[in-house]
Amino acid sequence: MDTRKFQVVGIRKDGIINGYVELIDLGHGACGDYMKPFNNSQIILDSAPLAELVLRLNEQGRLFVSILGRVGGIVSRTDLQKPPARMWLFGMVTLIEMRFGRLIERYCPDDNWKPFLSDGRIQKANVLLEERMRRNQELSLLDCLQLSDKAQIVARSKQLRSLTRFQSRRKLEEASKKIEKLRNNLAHSQDIITNDWDTIMALSESLDAVLEGPPGLQDEG
Repeated sequence: MDTRKFQVVGIRKDGIINGYVELIDLGHGACGDYMKPFNNSQIILDSAPLAELVLRLNEQGRLFVSILGRVGGIVSRTDLQKPPARMWLFGMVTLIEMRFGRLIERYCPDDNWKPFLSDGRIQKANVLLEERMRRNQELSLLDCLQLSDKAQIVARSKQLRSLTRFQSRRKLEEASKKIEKLRNNLAHSQDIITNDWDTIMALSESLDAVLEGPPGLQDEG
């Protein structure tokens, strides 16, 4: 549990929260005697985008939330473990996987991507395709690949890799492993703050690029 929230409390004067005290600073006397004023660097608007919140929380472990011009709450990194933030992150990971799939589909038609995967990975995709066809699902073999498979194809294909923002195969593979790890931790309700903070930061910093997709797809309507 992140205890930073519980080590600070707001102090009201005339019904309005004007500052805060930290548990570590308390001594004899009234809490108000130890009140600290809010600093602008500690405050974030309640309407701020999640990406901005993540970047601000990287600078400090907690922020005070301004609601209608007054501090009315507190947020810490632990709050990113909650469902809304996890859904936001999962959506970004899913979008990246979809973009990889579209890139492969566009530039490697007729399963021309197969040379970039091992026979074992292709066989696993074929087994999944057969099962989905048995359930009357209209899918292609490409649809049955895992995120790691699609990333590996893009990384190993010089043509596909040149259509992304990654300068080398190694960098793309490293990034895809981190994204896959985050996706797995999200899916299994694991601690993403301790295990995946750097990846969450990277996604937040490059949110516009994630939304735009690879340069090789940006001319699509």
